[in-house]
Amino acid sequence: MKKFLSFAMLSLFMLQYSAAQDKSMFSKEIFIAGNDTLLYRMLLPENFDAGKKYPVLMFLHGAGERGNDNEAQLMHGSKLFLRPDIRRDFPAIVVFPQCPKNDFWANVKFGDGKSGDRFGFQKGGEPGKAMQLLLGLQTYLKSQKYTDNSRFYVGGLSMGGMGTFEILRRRPKAFAAAFAICGGDDIGNVKKYRNVPLWIFHGGKDTTVPLSKSEAVVNELKRLNHPAKFTVYPEAGHNSWDPAFAEPEFLSWIFSHKR
Repeated sequence: MKKFLSFAMLSLFMLQYSAAQDKSMFSKEIFIAGNDTLLYRMLLPENFDAGKKYPVLMFLHGAGERGNDNEAQLMHGSKLFLRPDIRRDFPAIVVFPQCPKNDFWANVKFGDGKSGDRFGFQKGGEPGKAMQLLLGLQTYLKSQKYTDNSRFYVGGLSMGGMGTFEILRRRPKAFAAAFAICGGDDIGNVKKYRNVPLWIFHGGKDTTVPLSKSEAVVNELKRLNHPAKFTVYPEAGHNSWDPAFAEPEFLSWIFSHKR
């Protein structure tokens, strides 16, 4: 009997594990605006009912996952949302857009490396093409009858963390909460999204995007009397997303917010 139970439990685990690895559950979608397109993947809640309203979470990937295959953007984060317990406890529409290869989510001017500062975040300015498309996609999703517009969320890692700050300053009233992992922004933009609940993560030994980039945003939010939730992993390098995804309250904190 014990052997049977162990085998049954193992079989159940393997089924759940397989489901959590099946990225094909994210449908392949295309958003078209004029002559431009934005590829994205979308995961609907289990037992999706178009007559109901669901929260929407937009996940912005890093620079390494740019392209036009509509696949690479699922490299980080998608497995979390495929977990059976997550799908059960947090029924939501999860969207992974893919930034084109030669574009960038945020307005950043890259230095030549001689100054020691790789990133030149811009204050204000017009959105780049990828951000324009992302804004259009958000507008489209908001127009659907099955989306709960009081519960739109956005977050991302590295370039996607930068893109998170970028879309927040352009649409600060659109999102109920957001998270940014190893990102950064010009502090002159911070006041525009000071009212959005934010959880910011960074690795203490990140040599790709220095910890100081997140610290600058956090310190400016403090100065504006709108402190963010801030978690630093002292021994982590650029990959601070795995420990962030492992935070017990990561998704419960995000989905607890409503506009």
